[in-house]
Amino acid sequence: MKRLAALGLVLLAGCSVVPPMPPAVDNALPDIESGKLRGTGGGVFRPSQGLNLVADRRATRAGDVLTVVLQESTQATKQANTRFDKNSGITAKPAVILGGAAMATEMGVDAKRNFAGNSSSTQQNALSGSITVVVHKVLPNGLLMIKGQKKLNLNQDDEFITLSGYVREEDIGTDNRISSQRIANATISYTGKGSLADANSAGWLTRLFNSPWMPF
Repeated sequence: MKRLAALGLVLLAGCSVVPPMPPAVDNALPDIESGKLRGTGGGVFRPSQGLNLVADRRATRAGDVLTVVLQESTQATKQANTRFDKNSGITAKPAVILGGAAMATEMGVDAKRNFAGNSSSTQQNALSGSITVVVHKVLPNGLLMIKGQKKLNLNQDDEFITLSGYVREEDIGTDNRISSQRIANATISYTGKGSLADANSAGWLTRLFNSPWMPF
């Protein structure tokens, strides 16, 4: 009895889950030369900080901020149908022993087997909004590596939006905004924790019946 109780506790422990946490993000700002910048040759002009009179304020350097407009929408549909049939039969004719009369030994075996199955799955997701990120690095080819995270506290629930990836300077608009569809190697995560997230998760008994260990 004690062994059964211990086994039951182990099975119940397997149904427990760790609350989802947002992915870790390096929120530290990139290394930027600090201190008072001086001009070259005793002048007051600083080439690294100079702006053209008609230039815009798009993010071009490490430490600049950039607003990403989230425009994500995905839809996937999958369907599969399987069917197979198999028929087999064996027939034994009356046997004749030593030239005598035929014995009533005629018999037959018929076997039929068939299987039919179908499955379908449809999934649709959408994410809209905006998040402002920081340029962490400028690659030699001009790509900007961006990272950022937004945390919202709504009615005792925490919502996290995390984004990272690479963008081209020419894809950034004059208003210093860029669509999330223009981000290469994009990693976008939207998670949450709190009462709302707990309400959307299945209970331990439901997870037990849906686990692969259930024989039914």
